[in-house]
Amino acid sequence: MAKKIIAGSAKASRRKSRKKASAIQARRKKEFLFRGFTMEELLAMPFDEILGLLPSRARRTYLRGLNYEQQLLFDKLKAAEPDEVVRTHRRDIPIIPQFVGKTVAIYNGREFKEVQIKPEMIGCFLGEFALTRKAPAHSGPGVGATRSSKFMPLK
Repeated sequence: MAKKIIAGSAKASRRKSRKKASAIQARRKKEFLFRGFTMEELLAMPFDEILGLLPSRARRTYLRGLNYEQQLLFDKLKAAEPDEVVRTHRRDIPIIPQFVGKTVAIYNGREFKEVQIKPEMIGCFLGEFALTRKAPAHSGPGVGATRSSKFMPLK
């Protein structure tokens, strides 16, 4: 009678279970929460309660009152359709839940950058998403780049 051989040790079985657990699985999309509230709850809230959830700088902007140009953009954004692009030079408007899903073309000093407003942007200002400075693109070092290349013979 032949003995049955048990395949693998305890260490091998643990390794196998870890490998199985770390295998790529379909990830479930996590629901967005802003300060513990879902998007539906935020959209149903009155404006005063939403202001209480915003960071202090954004809250202060709305509490002090918007100027004429800011108020025009605010009303235009609230009334805009999701597929409509609203162009603006105003970079100092804090994003509220009613703006989510809208597209805004924000002027950065040279061109209009189209920005799709997402729920993660609530409480931030529009200008934070249209950068005004371009990152420098340096080339490689060449003749005259360093002191050591100063005496290099040119061919």
